[in-house]
Amino acid sequence: MPVEFLGIAATGDGSETTPRSTAAFDRDYTLRLARAHEDNGWDRVLFAYGAGAPDPAAAAAFLAARLDRLQILLAHRPNVSYPTYAAKTFATLDRISDGRLTVHFITGGNDHEQQREGDFLTKDQRYARTREYIGIVKKAWTSTEAFDHEGEYYRFNDFVSDVFPVQAPRPGVSFGGSSEAAYAAGGAEADIYCLWGEPLARTAEQIERVKEAARAAGRTDVPRIQVAFRPIIAPTEELAWEKAYRTVDAIRARKESGELVRRGAAEARTPENTGSQRLLEIAAAGERYDRALWTPTAAATGGAGNSNALVGTPETVAQALLDYYDLGVDILSARGYALLDDAIDFGRYVIPLVREEVARRDAAKAAEAAEREARAERDRHQLIAVQA
Repeated sequence: MPVEFLGIAATGDGSETTPRSTAAFDRDYTLRLARAHEDNGWDRVLFAYGAGAPDPAAAAAFLAARLDRLQILLAHRPNVSYPTYAAKTFATLDRISDGRLTVHFITGGNDHEQQREGDFLTKDQRYARTREYIGIVKKAWTSTEAFDHEGEYYRFNDFVSDVFPVQAPRPGVSFGGSSEAAYAAGGAEADIYCLWGEPLARTAEQIERVKEAARAAGRTDVPRIQVAFRPIIAPTEELAWEKAYRTVDAIRARKESGELVRRGAAEARTPENTGSQRLLEIAAAGERYDRALWTPTAAATGGAGNSNALVGTPETVAQALLDYYDLGVDILSARGYALLDDAIDFGRYVIPLVREEVARRDAAKAAEAAEREARAERDRHQLIAVQA
């Protein structure tokens, strides 16, 4: 099966290791970083969402009008706009990008962050709202007849949009989470289900939970699986591990000096969302897993989002990613700590190795399937000859 790579569409140059030196939205840096992805083999980039951060939809439109191939994953929180309005925004952006949009719906795993923009629902209520919201957006994207809606969180009459996506029947829907409520909502509605990088065995368990949720929702298909990592690569294993320890030391130094790891982040506390709790639990149990997974970066950030690293040479990291591919993961998300340089290096040195191996495996499977069909055809002819 094909494999895709997702990078980050940051609008400023800071990360957990380095304070930002640009404005929150810097036109030149945003375009430069995106071009680095487009020119080095990446398929799409994520415009993330944060309270107080630049509007990702406007930033994505800026980028889509200037690049021809790079696809866009737009993060969106349902609490910030009405679903009919959001559906029009997404359809317009899909038009601007000529069909390169996927929307990532974020339910919100932190009460403090949600309340910054007026969202005081409980976590379970937020998941129920997100599921209703996605259903409305899908219908608005595809319905040419006016429709009414009366649900638990939204009510309107006689809505029909005059702008429809380029993609038929609609853009893709992306979703993530590690709680039972997340599996239920995403299993029912998502085309792509996003996970943070965990050890292989635990990732396999989560993939099965997503599949079970999809079946429970009555689906005959299952979402594609995306897994996210923080790659730390260097020409040799020794240099890669030296870089890894420098990276985590830089994160810890920023925290110890009073700098927040992420601008606008709440004071350190036990994370509320299940995904971050899982990352911290894994980190507490051990630093290294499988071929290259390393957890101290996650521990240093308090399990903040995509934070487990893959450490090693490009060959080691590529093989580690292929281990996840073997589990059924066909979208690989990666974001380094030096955003621009790491996007270039990962694109030049890791992505080709993964693609070449996937192509080799696909060709081998196709050859095996052709040989099986040829043997079956020979057997049928032999049977006919015997019967004659």
